[in-house]
Amino acid sequence: IIFFAGAQLVMQSVTKLAHGSFGSDESTIAIIASLISIGGKSVLSLLQYHYGNLANSDIVKANAANMKNDIIMKKTLTIITLMLLSIAAVASADGSALVSWYTFGDVYLSSVRAVLDAALDATGLAYQDYDANANQTTQTEQVQTAITKGSSLLIVNVVDTGSNDAAQNIIEMARGAGIPVIFFNRSVDQAVIESYDKCVFVGTNYEEAGHMQGEMIGQYVLANYDALDLNHDGVISYVMFKGQEGNMEAIARTQYGVEDADAVLVAAGKAPLSFYDSNNANKYLVDQNGSWSAQAANDYMNTILSQYNLANGNMIELVIANNDDMANGAVNALQSAGFNNPGVSAITIPVFGVDATDTAKDLIDRGMMTGTIKQDAEGMANAIALIAVNYLSGADALAGIDASMLEGTWKVAIPYGVYS
Repeated sequence: IIFFAGAQLVMQSVTKLAHGSFGSDESTIAIIASLISIGGKSVLSLLQYHYGNLANSDIVKANAANMKNDIIMKKTLTIITLMLLSIAAVASADGSALVSWYTFGDVYLSSVRAVLDAALDATGLAYQDYDANANQTTQTEQVQTAITKGSSLLIVNVVDTGSNDAAQNIIEMARGAGIPVIFFNRSVDQAVIESYDKCVFVGTNYEEAGHMQGEMIGQYVLANYDALDLNHDGVISYVMFKGQEGNMEAIARTQYGVEDADAVLVAAGKAPLSFYDSNNANKYLVDQNGSWSAQAANDYMNTILSQYNLANGNMIELVIANNDDMANGAVNALQSAGFNNPGVSAITIPVFGVDATDTAKDLIDRGMMTGTIKQDAEGMANAIALIAVNYLSGADALAGIDASMLEGTWKVAIPYGVYS
């Protein structure tokens, strides 16, 4: 009876582990019952063996021996069950990570998602990707639902970066559930991250991308000034495509991409860059949907080229984009107008982006685009995966992260690079 009871407990454990349906209450009751049974049978076995010796009864001693064997089997089955319960507990903790993305439509984030999915798969952690579709309300609801369902970790590419409210709200929900949060890519203020001891940010020093792009543009324009000055007025006219209003990365790239280029030019005795439309006080064109999209830049560029062109003597001479997707949209428009197709068109308008997506690197390699700033998708994804494992295993969150990328205990800063 003891053997079959223990065997049944093991079979139930195996079945529930396979289906991920362990109930902690019923498992605890089963284990307690088994331990009580083992204790009682142990006492009874000792008594039978003692009185069997006193009575010199082989039957009583044999019964005591059989009971002892049953106890050994019961102990073995109970140990196996405990091991299965432990495995189930780990599987349950590891299998409840939410990964919420600002949008699935962003080309660079798609590259991060591909690497991150592979990295999380390699760790054995289960997870679910969610598309917030550039809607903060949608993302907040996704997070709340995941917490309600028992998620043990939140990995969030926050939608709204225009204020701290969205990120802080997610932190408060996580704090209430006692689970960690990893924010990534889209900027979250240090004060917000440090408001919760189970929270870190994996991203970049976003100003750096703008500075590096501006320096690259300035050096390129300076080296090719006469060739770029198509109307020979001594000034290089440009258009700036901004990805999103209120986004700190977009703001920094829009500002420093021009300021740092101007600094290089002015230091060499050249005129600063001139925005093509003197009536545009902002000196940029923004994706009104906040999607940093190729389509937005393509539509803008097609409209621009209908008025600002070689025939009118006011051709756009330089294109600067906050990201590679917008740069790609501009290249497509230029190619449709007969530019940026080496071997076919005589003139290539320099186009600069940020991210070093595969598409952008291919365009650069083929001479259709000029340069980009590499945002390391693989480095970001691997750091997130490592931190996720650290949190769920109880290790220090930043254990194993390259010390050169750490900023205190709140941030992992993935370095940028130049691709041209």
